[in-house]
Amino acid sequence: MTEHGPGAVPAELRAALEELAGTETLLVALDFDGVLAPIVPRAEDARPLPASASAVAALADLPRTSTAFISGRALASLRTVASPDARTLLIGSHGGEVFTGPDSPPLVLDEPQQRALAAATAVVEKVVAAHPGTRLEAKPAGVVLHTRTAADDVAAAATEQARAALQEIPGLQISDGKRVLETSVLSADKGQGIGLLRTFTGATAVFFAGDDVTDEHAFAVLRDADVGIKVGPGTTAAQYRVESPQAFAAALALLAELRAAAAQA
Repeated sequence: MTEHGPGAVPAELRAALEELAGTETLLVALDFDGVLAPIVPRAEDARPLPASASAVAALADLPRTSTAFISGRALASLRTVASPDARTLLIGSHGGEVFTGPDSPPLVLDEPQQRALAAATAVVEKVVAAHPGTRLEAKPAGVVLHTRTAADDVAAAATEQARAALQEIPGLQISDGKRVLETSVLSADKGQGIGLLRTFTGATAVFFAGDDVTDEHAFAVLRDADVGIKVGPGTTAAQYRVESPQAFAAALALLAELRAAAAQA
């Protein structure tokens, strides 16, 4: 795995992007928080870096090139912070929500899932009430405990209490992220999301970037012709790493330039 910081894209990653840019049908699927946008204390304040937003728009303009955001956020939240154009495909709630166009079916939960979600929400509401600085985020198929704005000891205690109670509720999927505890009544992950998008777009190669442990499901399903980039620290299955969203913006802009040149060749 190759690592680099802000500035010029190193030769090994550049070579991989040059090869990727020549594929017949390219899917560019990107996590949002920590990749296109820096992590911020309040999730609703996140916005994409201008350079990354410009690169995504440039890629969407190119022939045989699809762009997609694949995020742990609910679709409504993702739309608010990312302001995607109509051409960008969306997967939210770690694969639980899918938007591939106006005809995309809405998410519908059955009665057991609704009961499990109500029980999980009650647990997180109780934890948040007892732990200052923690917050609840409601999703169509899950509930999230956010601890980024809490003191470290408070965050640890809140997470421990929530996890213990949530594990007693049947039908829940529980996962950890960066200062979040995610709960969902759906069995879905970003790897499944990549598979869906690959099939939908007919992609001959995929470019994926992520920063969190939940993105490892997506890195795990990438194929030889694909390119995966981990943004930031942590163990990963990605072939390449950059240290920050700012450094990733340079790699994304390079991919847009290379893909445009390949389209004109």
